[in-house]
Amino acid sequence: MDQTVFISNNNTATFHCPQCGKSKTTDVSRYASTDKKITVKCTCACGHRFRCRLEKRKQYRKYADMPGKFTLLGKGGPEDTGLVKVVDISTTGLKLKMTVPRTFPIGAKLLVEFFLDDRKRTPMEKRVIVRNVSGLYVGASFHPNEPDDPALGFYLMP
Repeated sequence: MDQTVFISNNNTATFHCPQCGKSKTTDVSRYASTDKKITVKCTCACGHRFRCRLEKRKQYRKYADMPGKFTLLGKGGPEDTGLVKVVDISTTGLKLKMTVPRTFPIGAKLLVEFFLDDRKRTPMEKRVIVRNVSGLYVGASFHPNEPDDPALGFYLMP
């Protein structure tokens, strides 16, 4: 299985050998501007070979399968509601899978309610801003006034 390695702000990535635990930080600036998925083959000083997928996102993103519901928030109140599935989540936003295609305008505000799939089934209620729509999928960032949530931060710890 490929490891996921994040590209830092200074275009470096730290690779960890799954065999011996050694780490090495390397310049990966040649990959930073590409839009393609990047998988690199690594060879550790111990001789172990492994593959890593370079991730350009600024935040760790956790893949999920959490059912929930959304409410489209308009100036006069709720305009639309429906069922969704949270398919990935980070400290800055989430990706939703709609049950039917929706044509939300970019910048639309949603209220998303779901339960984390942790032991406590922690309830979440997040205001988000639609950033992109592709078929059944909606990418959204948390509203700037949305407070940091310690339960979400703990849930996202790798």
